[in-house]
Amino acid sequence: MGVPYIPVMGLDGTDLLKRRDDMVLAPDPFDGGTFSVVARAMRPDTAVFHVDKADRRGNVSCGYPVEAVILAEASQLVIVTAEEVVDRLDEKDAIGAFVPSILVDAVVHAPFGSHPAGMTGRYGPDALHMQQYVAASRDDAGFAEYLRTYVFDVASHAEYVERFVPRELQRAAGRASSDDNRERHDRQPRLQRG
Repeated sequence: MGVPYIPVMGLDGTDLLKRRDDMVLAPDPFDGGTFSVVARAMRPDTAVFHVDKADRRGNVSCGYPVEAVILAEASQLVIVTAEEVVDRLDEKDAIGAFVPSILVDAVVHAPFGSHPAGMTGRYGPDALHMQQYVAASRDDAGFAEYLRTYVFDVASHAEYVERFVPRELQRAAGRASSDDNRERHDRQPRLQRG
């Protein structure tokens, strides 16, 4: 959006302002009598998000409704990981949110890139792994071990998939990807565009 700050509704009266230095209570510039919370604009260096499908030029079909365009517009560098990379993708073919290639700097083919969460229309969440993640996140030592096992001691994405994505999820995803694309397209929710 290119603005230095933006009003945020619904935060006045909460304790959030005591904990955050990027939000303040400010007078309405038009009447001066009412106050609103304003938040400093965020300008991330890099945004990385995982999607259903992208083409080689960087056009993206997220596969579900999401505010990916806003994230991409705000970031200086945008890297998209995708379940599937195709030769060409148009907005009319997109499922959910569509991000145009002008906003994307790199596309990486990463099947199961949402694991242990699921990817709409392809595979569900890995409930056992999610339970392990929640348990590990209860303390710093447990989370450090989780990161060592699932992130730092894994040489590649292919190794991660081989070691940690259950075979039944891989088989289910293989069946989903072999479905007719039109059928999959018809059963997925789409964002309304005006």
